Amino acid sequence: MFGLQASSAAASWVVGRMGTDAHLYDDPEDASIPALLDSRFDADRIDALKRLLALIAQGVDVAHLFPQVVKNVAAQSLEVKKLVYLYLLHYAEKRQNEALLSINIFQKDLSDINPLVRAWALRTMAGIRLHVVAPLVLVAVKKCARDPSAYVRKCAAYALCKLFDLLPEESTTLEEIVDVLFSDNSPGVVGAAAVAFKSVCPNCLALISKHFRRLCETLPDIEEWYQITLIEILLRYVIARHGLVKDSVMFASNLSLVAQGGVTVDTMSYTQPTSVGGISGTRPNIMLLRHYIEEHPGCFDREDDKFSSPSVTTSTNDDVAILLKCTSPLLWSQNSGVVLAAASVHWIMAPVEEVKRIVGPILFTLRSSPDAAYVVLGDILVFAKTAPLLFAPYDEDFFICSSDPYQTRALKLEILTTIASESSIPAIFEEFEDYIKDPNRRFVADTVAAIALCAQKLPSISSTCLEGLLSLVFYESSITNSVHLDGEDIVLVQAILSIKAIVKIDAASHEKVIIRLVRRLDKIKQPAARSLIIWIFGEYSSVGNLIPKIIPPVLKYLAWSFAAEVLETKLQILNASAKVIIHSAEEHLEEFKRIMAYITDLAACDLNYDVRDRARFISNLLPCGKTSLNENDSTCQSHSQDIRKELADHIFGGKIPTTSHSDSNYRIYLPGSLSQVVLHAAPGYAPLPKPQSMELIYHTIKLTRDTANSSESNNSNAESESSYESGSVYDSESEGGGLSDKDATGSSQYPNDDGHNLHHRQDNQEAPLVHMYDDNVDQGQTGRNVEDNLSSLISTDLTELMSKSALESWLDEAPALPAVQESMQKSIARVSFTNRSFERKPKLHTLLDPSNTSGLSVIYAFSAEISPISRLLVCIDLFVENNTTDQLTDIIIKSEEASISKDEMDQTSEGSASIPTLAPVEEIRSLAPQQTVKMILQVHFHHHLLPLKLSVLCNGKRHPAKLHPDIAYFVRPLPMDLNAFLCKENQLRGVFEYARRCTFKDHLQKHGCTEESTDHTDKNLLVAQSLASKVLSNANVHLVSMDMPVTFSIDDASGLCWRFSSEILSTSNPCLITILAEGHTSGPLDLTVKVNSEDTVFGLNLLNRVVTIIE
Repeated sequence: MFGLQASSAAASWVVGRMGTDAHLYDDPEDASIPALLDSRFDADRIDALKRLLALIAQGVDVAHLFPQVVKNVAAQSLEVKKLVYLYLLHYAEKRQNEALLSINIFQKDLSDINPLVRAWALRTMAGIRLHVVAPLVLVAVKKCARDPSAYVRKCAAYALCKLFDLLPEESTTLEEIVDVLFSDNSPGVVGAAAVAFKSVCPNCLALISKHFRRLCETLPDIEEWYQITLIEILLRYVIARHGLVKDSVMFASNLSLVAQGGVTVDTMSYTQPTSVGGISGTRPNIMLLRHYIEEHPGCFDREDDKFSSPSVTTSTNDDVAILLKCTSPLLWSQNSGVVLAAASVHWIMAPVEEVKRIVGPILFTLRSSPDAAYVVLGDILVFAKTAPLLFAPYDEDFFICSSDPYQTRALKLEILTTIASESSIPAIFEEFEDYIKDPNRRFVADTVAAIALCAQKLPSISSTCLEGLLSLVFYESSITNSVHLDGEDIVLVQAILSIKAIVKIDAASHEKVIIRLVRRLDKIKQPAARSLIIWIFGEYSSVGNLIPKIIPPVLKYLAWSFAAEVLETKLQILNASAKVIIHSAEEHLEEFKRIMAYITDLAACDLNYDVRDRARFISNLLPCGKTSLNENDSTCQSHSQDIRKELADHIFGGKIPTTSHSDSNYRIYLPGSLSQVVLHAAPGYAPLPKPQSMELIYHTIKLTRDTANSSESNNSNAESESSYESGSVYDSESEGGGLSDKDATGSSQYPNDDGHNLHHRQDNQEAPLVHMYDDNVDQGQTGRNVEDNLSSLISTDLTELMSKSALESWLDEAPALPAVQESMQKSIARVSFTNRSFERKPKLHTLLDPSNTSGLSVIYAFSAEISPISRLLVCIDLFVENNTTDQLTDIIIKSEEASISKDEMDQTSEGSASIPTLAPVEEIRSLAPQQTVKMILQVHFHHHLLPLKLSVLCNGKRHPAKLHPDIAYFVRPLPMDLNAFLCKENQLRGVFEYARRCTFKDHLQKHGCTEESTDHTDKNLLVAQSLASKVLSNANVHLVSMDMPVTFSIDDASGLCWRFSSEILSTSNPCLITILAEGHTSGPLDLTVKVNSEDTVFGLNLLNRVVTIIE
């Protein structure tokens, strides 16, 4: 019979696996995978690819089969294509060179008639995290954003998130694509566009303005998880555009939602009215404002318990009304996250009388999964502490179930304590009676603490609570003495703590409770519990008429048991004895002094030094020692006694104010956010924008630009490459000579540490304007015409793959004009420009914006200097400026991930793909208002895509930042003459040569200025200087030569050639850059950029970077 059952089970298992691919995971290598990949049949290739993916899922490295898999990307079978795409996404980063071979297939698939193929191709291209293909992906995304298929457009939106990490400098272009996707008619595309907006440009809320109404109308139709993101974006836009709603919960006072009278027990339960710029509000509401919009502390400046009013609007505002109307149906969504997001909108923006509509949906979500219920309960707790009566009628929904985890139980207990009222407290106490019987003693202790909070909130039930707590203390003490159970001690201690909290409200009316508790002292053996009872006895020894009568026997009992007590109990006995002497009457003073002297004598011989120190302190402070019994009548002695008595009364008489939790010590976060669950600012958390900040930001940027323009030089040919709005720090730095107008004035915006200007000037070199030489002699070969030169620059197949004309062809766009003219005259003699007077203006980047860091501005620019520590380090000029009127102190810049000492610089592995490392940076002790300090960072970037994560500490606050590397500074200048350059270039032909075409237009503005002026400046020289200046300002290379053929017309720049040389920091291999121009100076020039390098990946990435710089 058992054998028959086993056979049936095996048969059922086999039948269950029939028709699936589960058998591939049993033994995925049981077939010849390479042979199957080369098969002519799609079924064999599909089986091989599935086996490869099964091996990948099991952690097996199958990268050695990459070439055989890649060639199948051109297969016609959709299933084969999909499996190959999955394999490529997994191994593209490891096998970058081979992955580039499949780019042309992806380009072809982007024009396929099947939308699934187009979408897969785009997803795969965007998933290949290679900087060299990022420009191609950007162009493909632009096209796919307007694809007829909604699925393809949706994939284009997802690709934007990945592109932003690779091309952060193309943020403007990515924002334009997001704008296009927001205009889409498909709800799925709009939802994906919302995700892309949050990743690419979350602070560009002005982009939402023209789409706001249509986005609100589309909101109910998009997918659930997209709804959460879009709701957050719309809420931020409304607040940034119109401000908060004046009649919302944020400004509510004297309304039914506000907690009524009672003893406040939590900083969130204060109900005192507070003036908010003329708008009445309560302290919980002010806390919501301060925490929800904490990013802008200037919005709420507290002065004499008054707060400056934020920008407000009314609920009748059109945008506010539309947002509330479109989110109302989502309150009953099946997704708990959507319900919470919609509820947060109504909680923040809805009028007070309409906030109650969120209660039913939120309570309904408590019936979902335990995880979702825990998240919702955390937000309900914040709502209930601000408006307790909102959830008061629904106390039964927060009763605890036996299946609830401990974290959920704790939240429900706190909510029940918050919403408890006179009418609901009987039912709540019935529940508490059952909770005390729970086997989880930690939960029982929390219940006991909740009873005390209810008694503090509702004084009318304090007597009932004290009776129950005393019974619990007596029961727990008997259990603890007879049988020791785990957790019983914590229940006993918490019960006494609860009695202590309730008695503190009105000790005189509860003196019998204190007496009953003290009489139980000989039965309670738990040290912490005994210490608490002794504290209560000493604190209230002078309260009422009954307690003073029991002081002598109790004090004698404490003296008798002193030697057998533990440390904490001994200290409390000493404190209680001191309090008794301070508050005792004259008739018992001498008796108490003798008891006190006996206790101090025992304590003076104790083994613990804390007890001995406390005894000596009290003996000298109180007149209970032997020296105090024989007092002198001198005036000095009397004065000393008065001082000691006053000091003792101040310390032991309860006159020291207790530290209370201020509003700033309690931190809350936006409803539904991860930070509200973990109770700290999680990565990516952003508070709400400042109300009506869109206009303020617009005016601030405009003012900043005007200030920057007024401080700029009058140089007409100054470039505008800086990403920092206030202009470039490097206003004019000449390489060979030729001072600009700004240099002549000697003005400077940022002084360096030595007190000199940042602008370095060199004397003009006395050399002829042009130098003629024979191409045959210099190059050692026959003369070649411009066409031959150009064809040699683009000889590789990869160049044709990445060229602009090829890119336009597979995108079905109109091709550009031919880049090479067919009829060109041969040129043997060439003209070399020796006058190299041009500007060098490195590009500035913003590391910390002053609007987000309370006035601290940090900008940086890559420096051409060579690090004196190690050849692997890249030098970066950092400018720290104080834009506030106050002094900034303790400015520290350090890496969040890794740092490296000076001794370890040369030992760093050159080929390790590790995180960036930062050399030690000196601290800025103080920074005066409007002062700027220059610092030099030295960073070892292991990869041009991995940013350096920094932490900027200022005034005790931490500001995270990212410093993105620039591959153009992963090299250093390599001086060489023309002959050496040409010789090395001939050695790096073939596979070590990469080229791309681009367009250069920067010379047109200078060309127009030259035509208007009377100065007859050579136009070709102007073009040569413009491009050389741009390359040298943004790349750390050496200019070898600038020349062009002799046979040219005045307006013809064809054949103009620039040569730059450099050396890779990590490998010391030479890297040569050649740029050849074609066209006329009066229009855009077609340039061909060529890079010769033994490092293939580095050369391709540097080529793309140089093209980006030029364009």
